[in-house]
Amino acid sequence: MKIIGVIPARYESTRLPGKPLADICGKPMLWWVYQKVKNISAFSEVFCAIDDARIQRACEELGMKYIITKKDHPDHISRIHELSQKIDADYYMCINGDEPLITPECILPVIPESISSEPYFGGAMRVLTDPAEVIDPANIKLVVSESGRCLYMSRVPVPYPKGTLQVSYRKYVGVECFNKAVLNFFVAKAMGNIEKAEDIDHLRFLENGIDLHFSLVESDSISVDTAKDLEFVRKKIVESISG
Repeated sequence: MKIIGVIPARYESTRLPGKPLADICGKPMLWWVYQKVKNISAFSEVFCAIDDARIQRACEELGMKYIITKKDHPDHISRIHELSQKIDADYYMCINGDEPLITPECILPVIPESISSEPYFGGAMRVLTDPAEVIDPANIKLVVSESGRCLYMSRVPVPYPKGTLQVSYRKYVGVECFNKAVLNFFVAKAMGNIEKAEDIDHLRFLENGIDLHFSLVESDSISVDTAKDLEFVRKKIVESISG
């Protein structure tokens, strides 16, 4: 089974321009993610999917493999699809380039046990413990069945605790597994009304009857979307280096 690790790295971030190259202890954020991913033995190869000459220079200087993709992709899934057209594999494991605190323990449970010819998507999720995280629209909340099949994704707290307060909220973590069939499906389908409303790419699958499977992991990883997030991550990495 051939699995390719993919780290999407887009230079133009709305809230934090140049985010993949943001300095963390003397190295760009993308480097920290790459170091975590490249040592996973299940991956045949690991590539950064990039769109900018500045990121390309950093990759070459620091020995990170990369594939140059188009600048105008509307979402990261389309960027991974382009890479899948250039490199053949059974699965493409996407690890967000803005999660430098990600660990192998968050990635390994998402790797499938066998090859599927049907459209397949697998992802990681964690339990939200901070009420501020639950109401933050930047955190995508998941409603899942006991088996991990995703029923819905939203930026608002779901499910709503009307009947009971014993609700465990779960958050999407930036680790995803795609096969080529599901990537082809995604780019062939237009955005639906629910996807437009929530601004969550994965709802395109749910709106069209494609199952999403999520594995529960323990993680302190956060997506770096703001300068505040970046400072938090810097502090955590300094703490880990100092022991």
